[in-house]
Amino acid sequence: MSFDAKAFLATLTDLPGVYRMLSADGAVLYVGKAKNLKKRVASYFRENLSSPRIAHMVSQIAHIETTSTRTEAEALILENNLIKSLAPRYNILFRDDKSYPYIILSKGQFPRLAFFRGNPDRKADYFGPYPSSWAVRDSIHLLQKMFRLRTCEESVFTNRSRPCLLYQIKRCSAPCVGLISRDDYAADVQMAAMFLLGKQQEVTRRLTKAMEEASSRLAFEQAAIFRDQIQSLHQVQEKQFVSSAKGEDVDVLVALKEAGQLCVNLAMIRGGRHLGDRPFFPINAGESEAADATAAFIRQHYAAHPAPARILVHPSPAEDERSECEAALAELACRAVPLQEARTLTQKAWVDMALQNARLAILARNQASAQQEMRLAALQEALQLADPITRIECFDISHTMGEAAVASCVVYEGNRMKKSDYRRFNIRDIQPGDDYAAMRQAVSRRYDSIASGEGRAPDLILIDGGKGQVASAFAALADLGLTHLPMIGVAKGEERKPGLETLIFPDDREPLNLPSSHPALHLIQEVRDEAHRFAITGHRAQRSKARKTSTLESLPGVGPARRKALVARFGGLPGVLTATAEQLAEVPGISRELAENIYSALH
Repeated sequence: MSFDAKAFLATLTDLPGVYRMLSADGAVLYVGKAKNLKKRVASYFRENLSSPRIAHMVSQIAHIETTSTRTEAEALILENNLIKSLAPRYNILFRDDKSYPYIILSKGQFPRLAFFRGNPDRKADYFGPYPSSWAVRDSIHLLQKMFRLRTCEESVFTNRSRPCLLYQIKRCSAPCVGLISRDDYAADVQMAAMFLLGKQQEVTRRLTKAMEEASSRLAFEQAAIFRDQIQSLHQVQEKQFVSSAKGEDVDVLVALKEAGQLCVNLAMIRGGRHLGDRPFFPINAGESEAADATAAFIRQHYAAHPAPARILVHPSPAEDERSECEAALAELACRAVPLQEARTLTQKAWVDMALQNARLAILARNQASAQQEMRLAALQEALQLADPITRIECFDISHTMGEAAVASCVVYEGNRMKKSDYRRFNIRDIQPGDDYAAMRQAVSRRYDSIASGEGRAPDLILIDGGKGQVASAFAALADLGLTHLPMIGVAKGEERKPGLETLIFPDDREPLNLPSSHPALHLIQEVRDEAHRFAITGHRAQRSKARKTSTLESLPGVGPARRKALVARFGGLPGVLTATAEQLAEVPGISRELAENIYSALH
């Protein structure tokens, strides 16, 4: 039964909202937003559609669901949420990255300069977001050099008795031990905030005035500090390849379709400084053009992240889509956020740089993809597998003398490590240190759902270990009826040297030693090393949690409130272990007698 578009359109409202197009089997084909639901949905049922891809999508529509909203901004946010949760087949999808880094200045008498990821709150002043962690750390390094703000944690700051190394190398003014007054430190914080807001010229003017005043008072040492700050500031400005004297916040958004790839590159200008850029490769792009990608990115990205003062776009979306995006952005930001094309020489330089970086990202991606395809083909040939390998899963076990055993399962798919499919298993109910039982349990737990017909089975299973681990893992597969899944073990070579690994088969085949230069071995090593990293990270977290909890909770006379006070005072269990009885007695709620008991219990 074909979809009756005419009857459906007669029921639609003129309000803004979101529409979901579904196929006969209930799969979501497309999610879109509209300023006017009736007009937008009707545009899909015209005779001349914009592309064959859209025409093919419309031919599959069996049902359309709509949700009206009060404003375009609400529609934009709802559209973004639905795209992320439903991953429709015909939407251009961008990987959602909520972890853009920021620089923060904390509150308090002596604010801390720090790196931050996550959702900003009101507990600090936030500057950013930045395109990469490198850009944040580089800026923090510059600010330390110019304004000598502290970067240490609160637990360290409150317990210092002498300046740290950063003071010795002139990267901190040591407020922890009173080597700078509160007012002078506050002035440095204000200067740093102004610099981060792009007011470099005002910072230079104030520093110059302060230097001249210090010189007139014959405070030459203080004047020299201001002089060094001014010189550092000039060096920072000279390092910028392109910059804006206006100190503006701009995003430069370009899309490039080339060599079979569609790349969207986002460059960030903050305070007039070019902070770098980040390439995005959308999913479900199909035959979409570059302008379609910029429009999709604007709708998805700025529904979740703050918009700057202006956005330079190349190529620009279609006029109607552009005006809708501007209206929605203005409502989200409570101010106008124009989408513009580059006009000035500086703006054109920004766009040219972004396009060049998009071109380089496409080249690197294609080269990496070709290399990975070659390694997969070499691995298939070396193992004499009938079917191509597209998904590899690798297991490793990590523990310390049997304590806090953790198994990892990492996944390689789509020519890359697929971190969203990684799993960890806390091993339980086995003899401590029994790696064979741990491996069998991990494999059983991982593939129990596969045996039930759920999930995606791998084309190859790697086991980090020798004959014993492989036999245990294969026994687990046999219990589940999955012995048809290809499996090999990766036994470490002599002295654990890379390149000397032996591949162990679960059947009667002889072990295989590939040359150290073999591309298949390189792929195996990459996946195996990632499984080891993921396992040991989980094990260390479990071990640390167990030791910290058990040790502090076992202290005589120490309840939750006193444990919290001890951790706050000494920065954690290591600090408590190194504290003397006298220092323990200084903690609120800890008497001298109790401090003696705690010290005795810990030593």
